[in-house]
Order: sequence, then C-alpha cells, then structure tokens
Amino acid sequence: MSTEIRKHEGLQALGAPTPYATDYDPSVLETFENLNPEHDYWVRFNCPEFTTLCPITGQPDFAEIRIMYVPDKRMVESKSLKLYLFSFRNHGDFHEDCVNTIMRDLISLMDPKYIEVTGFFTPRGGISIHPFANYGRPGTRYEQMAEHRFFNYQLCDSSPADRR
Repeated sequence: MSTEIRKHEGLQALGAPTPYATDYDPSVLETFENLNPEHDYWVRFNCPEFTTLCPITGQPDFAEIRIMYVPDKRMVESKSLKLYLFSFRNHGDFHEDCVNTIMRDLISLMDPKYIEVTGFFTPRGGISIHPFANYGRPGTRYEQMAEHRFFNYQLCDSSPADRR
C-alpha cells in the first residue's frame, strides 16, 4: 500500500458532506497514523470561534481554544477536531470543564506523549477566564515536562479578546 493511501486510510469526515452535531459528541473525532513518530515535534491547533453554553443561565460563552501536543503513533484529523469542537455549541459546561473535557478526549483518542489545552474565554460580567490543562505520559520525560510547564505556567501569549 502506498504511503499516500495509507495516510488517509479510514478517514470519514475529510472530503465528505459535513453533518454538524447538535450536542457534545466525541465520537466524531478521528485519527491517522503519525508518519514521523521517531521525531518529537509540536502540533498546534487554534480554534478562535469556540462557543459553548453556560450550564446555569444557558447564555453563550465564546472562547479561543488552543491545543498543543507532541504526537506518538496517532494524530487527530483536523476536520474531525473542528466538528468535535463545534459540538460544544449547544452544550452546557463551565469553562474549566470544557478545557479538561477536550484534553481528556484527545488523550483517550490519540495517547499523545504530551498535550496542553488553553481556553481564552471572552469576558462576561467584566471577568475573563483562561483555564489551562496539561498532561505528560506517566513514567516518561513528558510527565516531567508537564509538571514543569504547569508550575511555570504564565499567560504570556494573550488572546485577541484580551487586547480589546
């Protein structure tokens, strides 16, 4: 089987009509084989138009979600990730829960060496919330990296909403 065909084997969302989930749906996530597992490298996704609902008031919350990870054998397919993030649109969850749910789902899906997810939520009531969650594979240097990045975390890379 050629490398070109193998790279796309099993992908359902890419190139197909786009059905949008009406509520949180991790089943839309898909992976593909990492063709460079011998190298450590960063993959970064930026979703500047993430929306979810406040679980108490039902009011919309808006955020920029940033996902950075060091892949191992599997990688998340970007269109399926877009559909997954879109599925939060009518889902009610607190900001911190959204960020942790996204991280847990991606860990379960890909088993990355390292991953971090940050949410830059726009202000409501004059307060913005920027939750950060990370994970490094236990028993590896990535676990130590996660601990270091967590304890040295500072919001040095602000979102466009903070510059208003």
